[in-house]
Amino acid sequence: MTDNSLKRVEIIVTGIVQGVFFRASTRDYATRLNLVGTVRNLRDGTVEIIAEGKEEKLFNLIGYAKRGPPSAKVYNIDVKWKEPEGKLNVFKLIY
Repeated sequence: MTDNSLKRVEIIVTGIVQGVFFRASTRDYATRLNLVGTVRNLRDGTVEIIAEGKEEKLFNLIGYAKRGPPSAKVYNIDVKWKEPEGKLNVFKLIY
């Protein structure tokens, strides 16, 4: 991924986001958007999403992260834009 239209976003999601299928639903949504990256639970109870792809699709993912699946309660998200690294080839859930 070295195309100039490709971007990387790193998102930290705070709220009731663990144990509510947040990671799996995020992976499924990101895959439908043709994004690559990872999603994982962090020890502090937040969820980390790292994604690369077309900027417009990343904005869609950010919108999803603001609400999550029906059983989640998102209180806040922190979004950081970065240059894509191009090392990812799928969107996977990290355990």
